[in-house]
This record gives sequence, C-alpha cells and structure tokens, in this order.
Amino acid sequence: MKKIVLKKIEEIIKKSNKDIDEIKLEEIMYGLESLYLTIEKIILIIIISLILRIFKEVIIFMLIYNIIRFTGFGAHAKDSLSCLIMSTITFIAIPLISMYIAIPLLIKMIIGIICLIIFIIYAPADTEKRPIISKKRRLFYKVSTTLIGVLYIVLSIYINNIFLNNVFIFSLILQSIMILPITYKIFGTSYNNYKNYKIDG
Repeated sequence: MKKIVLKKIEEIIKKSNKDIDEIKLEEIMYGLESLYLTIEKIILIIIISLILRIFKEVIIFMLIYNIIRFTGFGAHAKDSLSCLIMSTITFIAIPLISMYIAIPLLIKMIIGIICLIIFIIYAPADTEKRPIISKKRRLFYKVSTTLIGVLYIVLSIYINNIFLNNVFIFSLILQSIMILPITYKIFGTSYNNYKNYKIDG
C-alpha cells in the first residue's frame, strides 16, 4: 500500500514539475515516506490505546518523548515493518508500565545523571538520510537535548504524579538508548553520518 501511494505521488510531482532534479525529488519523497510511516504508526498506536483504554497516557508519553527526540534524533529501524512493530510496542508498553510502578528518588537521580552524560557525549545522533553536517546545528541540538534532559529530571522529581514522573524518566532512558552507537549497530544502520560530508560552520 505504501509503495503504491508513494509511487503515485512521485508520478504527480514529476508531471507537475518536469524540471525537478533527482536529488530534490529524492528529498521530497523521503519526507513524504517519513510522513506516511508516521501517520501509519500513529493510527495503529491510537487504535490499540483505545482498546486498552490508555489513550490519554499514550498521547502524553508520545508528546513528552518526541520533544527530546526532536533535538537528540537517534537511530531508526532499517525497514518500515520493524519500525512499526517496535514503535507500537514501545508507545504502548511504557505508558502501561508507568501507570503501575514507582521509581525511588535515588534511582531517578542515578538514571538522570547517566542519561545526561550520554546526551553530552552522543547527542545529536543523525541518520544516513538526514545527516547533521553543520557544527553549529550539532552544538545547538546537543545543548538543547541536555537542557531538556535536565528539565525532565527536575519535573520527574517535583511533579506529584507517579505516571508523569515515570514518563519523564522513561523518555530519558529511551532517548539515551536511541543515540548510542551500539543501538545503530544492532539496527544495522550507519553512525556519525555527518563525517561522510564536508563539515561546514
């Protein structure tokens, strides 16, 4: 279904703009493919969350996690099916777990410090299709991710809600995992892709 839809869109783009070069077309199609997969994942996750009656919790977790994912980036599964399966399990399992456990303050602090160290060392972690070539952008994303991490730790300590406390901590853990070189190795994708390009300011 995905291939059919994207192929039709590609044909429409080519017909409406005959002068478009292959690189520009590839960029547009990559963006559209990402959008399609995101919509597909969200629909499936929402359906399952409604069945399990955790819709609100799933939406909250998705929002909190994607804020730090937006600046920290991270690994992506190599194929759309793996991405769909892993995303669905993650965005359903973590809200469920977060509803029923209480993480002690000391453990939160230890996890928070470890995650901040990982952010300082490895964020942002780009992808082959979306390398972050600019040094200034990489520094901006690193600082932003670290500051968001600090904010999440503070919120997890002071907000008087067990679910939210857990969601902030699990978002830090998940984002830390997604930017580690070993995660890229497990997924079979290339790491530090910006190094393959001429680095600008």
